[in-house]
Amino acid sequence: MFKNPYIRTIIASNALLNLGIWVRNFAILLYVTDLTHNDPVYVSLISVAEFMPIFLFAIIGGTFADRWRPKRTMISCDLLSAASIFIVLLALWYGSWQVLLLSTFFSAILSQFSQPSAMKLFKQHVAPEQLQGVMALFQSLMALFVVIGPVIGTFIYQHFGIFVSLSVTGVIFLLSALVLTGIPQDEQKQQADQNTTYFIEELKEGMRYVWANRTLRTLGGAFTVIGLAVGLIQPLMLFVALENLGQNKEFLQWLLMANGAAMLIGGSVIMSVAKKVQPQMLLVAGLLVSTLATFGIGWSHSIVLTLGLQVFSGLFYPCIQIGINTMMMKNAEAAFIGRVGGALSPLFMGMMVVGMSIGGTLKHSSSLFIVFAVSAGLFLVGAMLLVPLLRDTPPAQAAVAGESE
Repeated sequence: MFKNPYIRTIIASNALLNLGIWVRNFAILLYVTDLTHNDPVYVSLISVAEFMPIFLFAIIGGTFADRWRPKRTMISCDLLSAASIFIVLLALWYGSWQVLLLSTFFSAILSQFSQPSAMKLFKQHVAPEQLQGVMALFQSLMALFVVIGPVIGTFIYQHFGIFVSLSVTGVIFLLSALVLTGIPQDEQKQQADQNTTYFIEELKEGMRYVWANRTLRTLGGAFTVIGLAVGLIQPLMLFVALENLGQNKEFLQWLLMANGAAMLIGGSVIMSVAKKVQPQMLLVAGLLVSTLATFGIGWSHSIVLTLGLQVFSGLFYPCIQIGINTMMMKNAEAAFIGRVGGALSPLFMGMMVVGMSIGGTLKHSSSLFIVFAVSAGLFLVGAMLLVPLLRDTPPAQAAVAGESE
């Protein structure tokens, strides 16, 4: 796969972006918890600022990604993300900590234009039989930074503070933009007549395309339920460390590292069997394991058991991400990749934001275990929604992709 310059360059850029995002996010998390004395509402607000733009801008970004030149879009987004970091640094020097949320918010908006562009390049320049392997590679890279990201982010913040952490993030974003200049310049001709239709028309066309495709439509229903499940527990892992395990907030990094190391192993295994397993089977298996692990983590007060469940969950979590991405890539034409992702992502992220917004309040009114139990139940519902797709064979799915034409 690495003989392909598109894969090689985009993976290198994605590695830098992952590093920068982990340094930024962990620095902001630790900084805000220091200031607010571990208030769960403020901790939830950090996640809301990170994921709300995905709900608001995914369909817009996906539609523009189908119209614009992918390389130029990705480079511009990285440069603007870097600029926003340095502007926030100046504002932070004179203002309150709330300005940190603006940096996360703006960067998340830009990612809605950049990520669909990368997927479009993969759809255009990667052989269909390699797509699931590429998605597994992406997942393994993400898992690697789940392992090392918290350690690096915590180290930089604890030794150098919030200003150095954000400065490092800005420089990394600039390096990512530099790496992306290595993408071959072959997309210009096919983009020449891209603006002959109106934006609103293309957006509506993308929505109709998703609705007419049974696989994508079913995936959208599952996205809605899974998003709420993830959102409920996303900001509350900190309290697993603090309340269930009786540790300090820095212990969160070890929970994340255990999960990330297992994700790295799981992604590597899936990469080796990617051509043999249907993506919908991967997705259902990942959701069933998430059901068991989420319930157990909310119930457990044992460090060993919780770490074990984090490993168990991490081994199968790549099944979810790889299954989702592969199903979208295989069931959408290149001209619709951005809009398909833009139509489905808000369903997931919108409910995820809803879950993050109410997770802290639900914990206050009930308990941490109740929140995790509800989340586990939602994962199970998501898996059940996808069961009808397990009967589809690869040829049948290929035919489904053409239903919207």
